[in-house]
Formats: sequence, structure tokens, C-alpha cells
Amino acid sequence: MNKQPKNTICLWYEKDAQAAAEFYAATFPDSKVGAITHAPSDFPDGQKGDVLTVEFTVCGIPCIGINGGPTFKQSEAFSFQIATEDQEETDRYWNAIVGNGGEESQCGWCKDKWGVSWQITPRTLLDAMAAGGAEAKRAFDAMMTMQKIDVAAIEAARRG
Repeated sequence: MNKQPKNTICLWYEKDAQAAAEFYAATFPDSKVGAITHAPSDFPDGQKGDVLTVEFTVCGIPCIGINGGPTFKQSEAFSFQIATEDQEETDRYWNAIVGNGGEESQCGWCKDKWGVSWQITPRTLLDAMAAGGAEAKRAFDAMMTMQKIDVAAIEAARRG
């Protein structure tokens, strides 16, 4: 028997929870696909035997995807925030999400092709915000002009 974690993030997909989980596992470190359950009988948006849920981990965070049909949509009210170390890592994750049918947004946010929002956030930006004061304001103002975060521009803004 598979022991479910005490707390799990549950994400609603129309029908592609397994494809999403496989993409996340291939893209992010400490990520994997776990147990897959199939519907024991027909349900409003599927049939007996269809993939119903997929357990997966994203950067160490336990999740479960449910193929619930088109009733509910993803929104920016939920996002994964991935802290990156440098421009190369920022580019790698951003390009993987956007290049796989996703879309760019503002301030380091993008959305994958299943509608899940991601914040690809370099640690230098997080550090600037934590520093507060004029340094945070300069970094924040620079970030507000960006889609994908430009690490060098954030570092220059931090220095003033």
C-alpha cells in the first residue's frame, strides 16, 4: 500500500495529469512520477480505466494531479516558485516551460501548457527583496519591466 504524505498539493487537470507529471519530472531536480490510479468505473468526464490520479513530486514537494475534466481551470492564484542560482538555470526552466507549449507572463512568471503558473525566480532577486530599503526598490523596479528575469540587470539594480 502506498503511504500518502500528510499534506499533498492537489492540482486539477482536464485530462493530462500524467503528461504534466512526466514533464515536471523530466524538467526539475528532485522530481518524479509516482503511483497512477485508474478510474474504477465511468465518471462524468471519463470512463472506467482512464487515468484518474497521478502522484508526483516537483522539487521535493509531493503533489497529486487529478483528471477531473473541464469544470475547473488553473489560475495564477496558485503557482510553483522555483528559486534559481543563475541565468543559465533561469533560462533552462523558463525555456522548458515556455518551449513546451507554455506562455510568458510578467515579472518572472510563466504558465505551462496545462495552465499551471510558475515563478522562475533567481535567488539574487529574492535576496534583494529580503534586504529591503533602496536595494529592494531598485531590484523590484527592474523586475517590473521584465518577463523572464535578467539576473545581470537585477544584480546591477541591487548595486545601484
